Amino acid sequence: MKTKLLSSFTILICTVLVTVANAQTTSKYDFVPGEKVIFYDDFSQENVGDFPVMWNTNGSGEIVTSDKFPGKWLQLTKQGYFIPEASDDFTDNYTIEFDIVFLSNTGDNNVGGVNFFLLSAELKNPMGGSQPGQAGFKMRPEYENVFWNNWSEAREWQGDDGGVKFTFNTNEKYHFAIWVQKQRVRIYANESKVLDAPKALQAGYKYNVFRTELFSEDYSPLISNFRIAAGIPDLRNKLITEGKLVSYGIYFDVNKDMVKPESFATLKDIAQVLSENPTLRIKVIGHTDADGDNAANLDLSKRRAASVKDYLVKNFNADAARIETDGKGETEPVADNNTSVNKAKNRRVEFVKL
Repeated sequence: MKTKLLSSFTILICTVLVTVANAQTTSKYDFVPGEKVIFYDDFSQENVGDFPVMWNTNGSGEIVTSDKFPGKWLQLTKQGYFIPEASDDFTDNYTIEFDIVFLSNTGDNNVGGVNFFLLSAELKNPMGGSQPGQAGFKMRPEYENVFWNNWSEAREWQGDDGGVKFTFNTNEKYHFAIWVQKQRVRIYANESKVLDAPKALQAGYKYNVFRTELFSEDYSPLISNFRIAAGIPDLRNKLITEGKLVSYGIYFDVNKDMVKPESFATLKDIAQVLSENPTLRIKVIGHTDADGDNAANLDLSKRRAASVKDYLVKNFNADAARIETDGKGETEPVADNNTSVNKAKNRRVEFVKL
């Protein structure tokens, strides 16, 4: 039996504004997603009522739709773990993103009943218990707090723990983003940094399994738009040296051209490259997947590219004369449009050095 002895540990929260009145923490959104998409699922190819084929569980869940939240969602309905079966190597540096709605079956406004794990474990042998795998990190939102702890076999299942004040509410949609850089874990919700723990993961392990666990059926959360991307994009090198940057860090709603706030950090870095290289001129090119009408996709890709330019000019004072735009719609795919992962790879924005 694993013995759990957790010592006190102070989380490092970087560049935060602390509001003493309600002990909330917020910070500038600086999340940049990984450059290689290795898993994506928005459940668009699944039938309502089914459990998704690219996931594993020892509990129960089903694909649902919602009048309030567009698209298809995986609803967790019975206690157990829920694991996306991403078999590619996460690498030491990767990002995990998903949308989540915490639904309460009791009318409670506060969130509970859900754990999130990063595990060093075998994908085909998820294991159970409070400390699965050879090593792990667990994050638990609960009422006005977010708690975490870690463990490993090498330390006889002991580890560190911490917590911060951050309130999640039921019946609201949140975009979760988790950024892993070796031992460091940063977690964001919408445009706020929730925590930044530089030693969240114990050294000597590769954390290649993400696991959501429902431990109370008082809650039945919804999850969608789940993406894992490996590697840290070197925006400056790719744009200046290689002459082309492919970005998955610029976000739009389905069939919309407005740049979402989660794109801030990626576009800030692009603007910084332009500022540091005053002779640099670029072309912004939008791309879509092959779903829908060809002409509509072409028009959408052009409008999205134009929106990216406008965002750079309005938010970072980029020189509009040095930025051209274009859109290719679905005409230049980088992968076959036959799976949700490949479609996610095709939905991208490219920056080309002129």
